[in-house]
Parts: sequence; structure tokens; C-alpha cells
Amino acid sequence: MRPARVGIVNDLRLALEVLRSIVASDPRLEVCWTAADGVEACQRCAEDPPDIVLMDLVMPGMNGAQATRQIMANTPCPILIVTATVQGNMELVFEAMGYGALDAVVTPTVGGQDSEREARILLRKIDTVLAMSRGQRPLPAPPHAPAPALVSQEVPALVAIGSSTGGPAAVETILRALPADFPAAVVLIQHIDHEFVDGLVSWLAGRTPLPVALAQRGDRLQPGRVLVADSSHHLSLLPAGWLTYVDGPEGSLYVPSVDVFFGSAAQHAVAGSTGVLLTGLGRDGAVGLLSMRRAGLQTVAQDRATSVVYGMPGAAAQIGAAEQILPIGDIAAFLIKRYCQRGRP
Repeated sequence: MRPARVGIVNDLRLALEVLRSIVASDPRLEVCWTAADGVEACQRCAEDPPDIVLMDLVMPGMNGAQATRQIMANTPCPILIVTATVQGNMELVFEAMGYGALDAVVTPTVGGQDSEREARILLRKIDTVLAMSRGQRPLPAPPHAPAPALVSQEVPALVAIGSSTGGPAAVETILRALPADFPAAVVLIQHIDHEFVDGLVSWLAGRTPLPVALAQRGDRLQPGRVLVADSSHHLSLLPAGWLTYVDGPEGSLYVPSVDVFFGSAAQHAVAGSTGVLLTGLGRDGAVGLLSMRRAGLQTVAQDRATSVVYGMPGAAAQIGAAEQILPIGDIAAFLIKRYCQRGRP
């Protein structure tokens, strides 16, 4: 198998050389070109499409988010955001992911005590993005889930949302339209690097009337509260609405896994709960959504036209996991009609 071809976009010569060196250290990868700004990156992708682009965010002229948008519109290819500073660039990170960037990671430092660890993290991210883009993982047969628990006044219905590529913008579209008195609990499983989870929580909290928090081990579902899964372990639902984090399954391309949480929701969510699978590369969540449907829960997938990448919801549609296939702009209205006595005036 030929090495995967990597395009590197960064306006800082030192960062460019660090990334080039890290890529060259892996015999499965090769640098096919470099670019100093977004405009040059778009030209390079059009002339010589790589297997993956390592895209900086803050650059003169066209920034990384704008370049991602143009590349995904004209010559789409897998894009991994590699940024020097996380906290200062959250808006651009989620903007780029909304346009189709697959993930984000911090640019490795030079000569620091964490440089080797950061280099390993970057190479793992490249492996993950390449594996997802090649669609290497088959869909396993879904387990037959037991019937969900009866509705309890103490445990609210659950809206479980899974998303990946383009997910932050899609999730924002849903959450900002929900009323402050939304009666169901919401749990989000978003494929995103651990470094960016806190930023995602803050970003979403500023765009919805609902309280948004990072899910902690021992949290319990609460009506009208949004919990976002951390990326260090897989989030899982326990009986009576309790949440925990678990290890495995081995070989999971992404942590947290949508399939893991949806599978636990199929077993332990109360009747009347809903699974929602949004835009994303790969197939994570399709099997779990089918388990939820087999357990008698409502299931929804985003449609092809409004998905940045129709991988995850498309896989769900292919195996009959989604009862409803809706454009992103209609999903909030569907949830409001389902859980509220009346929609917003």
C-alpha cells in the first residue's frame, strides 16, 4: 500500500517544519505539498488532492475555516485542524468543523517535555481521520435490545444526539430552537478532541436557552439540561437515569462512541425517549440507533441534503435504523411537537 499523502497548511515556517518532521517520521505517511495560507491551500487541493490536509486556523488573508469551506465545496478531502492555541480559537475551530473539518488537535511544540506526546497524539489523529474517511469498519449486527423502562415521573425522557463532522453547527441549530422549559433531558455525543470539549460546552451554552454542562460520572438525567460527553472515555446510561463512563470496546475509532451510548440508551432510557443521529463521517451510531428503534424508542436521522457528510446518518438510513429522516432545520420542531404541549409562539 502506498503511503498516505499529506498536505500541510501553516504560515509559520517553524510550525511547518515541525509538522513535516512528524509526518516524515511515520513510513505510512508522506508530505505531498505545503502551503503558507488558505488561498494557496485551496489551489494545492485543486491541483493535487491529498489524502488528508493538516490545516492551520489563524493565517493572513484566508484563514483555515474559510479555506476548509472552499475546499469542501470544490475539491473535498479529509481535513484535520492543527492549531497552536485552543482557547483563543474556539469560534474558528467550530466554524471549520461546521464546514466539514473532521477533527482538531493542538500543534505539537518544539523541544518541550510534552513534544513527543503531542506528536504521538497528532499521528493517532491522522490515523483516525484516514481510517474514517476510507470507511474501513463494517457495520456489526445490532443486538436485540430489551424493551425500555416504563415512563417514570422521576426519570425524564431522553433525547440522545450523536454527531461528528459538521456536528457542532448542526447541534447548535437544534438546541437554539428548543424552549427554556423543554421537558426532556438531552445528552450529546460529539466526536471531538479532548482539548476542545470544554470549549464546545461553553460555545453551545451561549447559543441555547438550556443549561449546558460537561457530563460527569454520577450525573443523572434532568429535564431541560444538556450534558456533553467528555472525550476521555465512552459515556453510558445506567438504570434510573444515571450516567457513567466506561472503557472499550477495543478498536473504537472515536471516543466517545455514539454506538456505545445509543446502545445503553436502548437498554435503560425510559419509553418515549428519542435517538437523533446527525452529520458525520463513518458509521458510528447507526447500529446503536437501530438498537434504540428495536427497543421501541423514536429514532431520527438527518437527511442527505443538509448533512455536511452523510456517512453516519446515511448508514443509519441504509439499515433501517431511522423512523424519521429530516432536514436539520426540522428536527427541533419535531422534538418540540413530541415533548412540549405546544410549540413556541
